[in-house]
Amino acid sequence: MTSQSTETRRGPEPPDLSEKGGIRNGQPQRSDQRLFMQLLAFGGCHDSRALADALARAGVTGVLYEDVNDPRGIALLTFDADPAFFVDQVRPLLNAAPFTSLAQKPEYTMLGRTYAIGYEPDLADVLLQRPRRTVLNPAWRWAVWYPLRRSGRFAQLPADEQRVILAEHGAIGMSFGAADYAHDIRLACHGLDKDDNDFIVGLIGKELFPLSAVVQAMRKTQQTALYLERLGPFFVGRAIWQTPL
Repeated sequence: MTSQSTETRRGPEPPDLSEKGGIRNGQPQRSDQRLFMQLLAFGGCHDSRALADALARAGVTGVLYEDVNDPRGIALLTFDADPAFFVDQVRPLLNAAPFTSLAQKPEYTMLGRTYAIGYEPDLADVLLQRPRRTVLNPAWRWAVWYPLRRSGRFAQLPADEQRVILAEHGAIGMSFGAADYAHDIRLACHGLDKDDNDFIVGLIGKELFPLSAVVQAMRKTQQTALYLERLGPFFVGRAIWQTPL
């Protein structure tokens, strides 16, 4: 058998789809697990407490937000490491009372997955536990959720230049987090979003103003000013129900 026919039989090497973190205990970290998170928004809610009670009885892990900008609006955030959870558990729940009387607002539908950037000291915590702790923290009830799409020009930049631009953006987020003003959830949504966005961001905190302030501060960064094609729409809400930690 010639080398050419061997290569034809074998085909290309499969891509490595694992998430990669920093070195821990002398070994590089890898994980094939990640957390999928979904936000679904609805209108026509006249009794958000009844929805909260139904969620508690169903045993679904998540957060129910009351929409600040719609007096009858709510949004449900759910998450799981297995995306089948949304079809097998969340879907039947939403097709039963009291949710069947609601009207879905698809412009606010967001589905994404946690991801690593390669430097995480505790990869499993970043991918699976930290996002859960953040959204379920009873002290952090305010939330702003929005999608974004980068322009193609950013992907064409050299890797070193991309890192500098992202570091500027990240430093602002870290400073707000260290002060307990705003805590972020970052999700990739490539191929998961009806509007072809790239990422979903959740800003979570004790008060609403700092969440607005961090968005304002990031408008001045190179990434937002030069390399974002689309940002929003923004869902703004306050949690009326959270699964207990």
